[in-house]
Amino acid sequence: MKAVYFIGIGGIGMSAIARYFLNQGLLVAGYDKTPSPLTRQLEAEGAVIHYEENVDMIPEACKDPKECLVVYTPAIPAEHKELQWFRANAFDIQKRAQVLGTLSKGKKALCVAGTHGKTTTSSMAAHMLHQEKTGCNAFLGGILKNYGTNYILSKESPYVVIEADEFDRSFHWLTPFATVITATDADHLDIYGTEEAYLESFTKYTSLIVPGGHLIMHTGLKMKPATVEGVTTWTYSIDEGDFHAENVRIGNGAIRFDLVSPFGNIKDINLGVPVTVNIENGIAAMALAQIAGVSEENIRKGMETFAGVDRRFDFHVRRDDMVYLSDYAHHPEEIRKSLSSINQLYEGRHIKVIFQPHLYTRTRDFYKEFADALSLVKDIALVDIYPARELPIEGVTSALIAENLQPDVKCELCHKEDVLDIVRRKDFDVLVTLGAGDLDNYADDITSILNA
Repeated sequence: MKAVYFIGIGGIGMSAIARYFLNQGLLVAGYDKTPSPLTRQLEAEGAVIHYEENVDMIPEACKDPKECLVVYTPAIPAEHKELQWFRANAFDIQKRAQVLGTLSKGKKALCVAGTHGKTTTSSMAAHMLHQEKTGCNAFLGGILKNYGTNYILSKESPYVVIEADEFDRSFHWLTPFATVITATDADHLDIYGTEEAYLESFTKYTSLIVPGGHLIMHTGLKMKPATVEGVTTWTYSIDEGDFHAENVRIGNGAIRFDLVSPFGNIKDINLGVPVTVNIENGIAAMALAQIAGVSEENIRKGMETFAGVDRRFDFHVRRDDMVYLSDYAHHPEEIRKSLSSINQLYEGRHIKVIFQPHLYTRTRDFYKEFADALSLVKDIALVDIYPARELPIEGVTSALIAENLQPDVKCELCHKEDVLDIVRRKDFDVLVTLGAGDLDNYADDITSILNA
């Protein structure tokens, strides 16, 4: 193999694998729909990328099936012209998750699965392991602010940290040594059909843990783990389980707590990104770090110096009179946790949320739950649905959510192009943009308006 071609190279998970192959000295090329900061960075690192669905634009070095591996994301439609051409010409074509499974073989995979919290928890774990001499390799679902990348390389480390994605059953390609399961709130019902099938997928995932490995489950999950000989099961949460927090102190913009753990308690942990939802994310990450042998000193140092992940509680403006943060939350339970943390941090302030629903199917399946979670704040703007890989569904719009908000919530429906005008009104002192779509493309403009 001399070349790797990525269809959808600008995806956050795809780009981490592209960086791995670039680091191995292979030719890396690919297609994506639109340029982005991530694709521009990949191009600066040596990847050859084009933005037109056109077989003629595939580099010659990627047109020999004996020498080029093709990697694609399930979000790419089957009728994609380049994907069809590679199939017609007998290339080795693999899903992103399949490649990730192959790359993690022979290493001790520390994985984080679950409906929400995966990116932050796995990033925290990778950062703590990186403090230790053993280090780690990491393929993550977000850009770590500490490193400016979603990929960490250590040629000597036996550990690889992976965000285990349940979309399209991707995580079934993995063989974890230790895995966290953060939550199993039903999602991706366009793939699974029913909550039962979704939960069964997690059960199947736990059957893949290697003998002698570890399963770390949040307390109270609906799923039943598989029985695997030699696998130790642990529980965690903020206030109960084998791993939990005690003596939580919140104030003056800081959160400190003590970790209670079967591998040894750690006192006075200082959260680098001090929002309450990160207490549980941190507990799960520290459990993985302790299992991997990270010292108490480096766990404490890693937690305190963790700078966060782009688009996860990402502060753009943080003044006494004005706060603006963006968060990737796009599932009702994620939104509930996010807004609960924000309410706690900014009690008594005028909080405005601009939310862009992600996917027609998710909006159709959970519009009542979205409305319930969003009603935690009283001033909301709802942007049109971000379609991603989907075509519109008749009758499914952001208005479904608006119609089910609590009566005391002020809400306006708007187009993406209206967002900056809404911000210019400055009739708030805490602004939150929520969703997994493309609202973050406006982050710099919003920041400029609020700083003017």
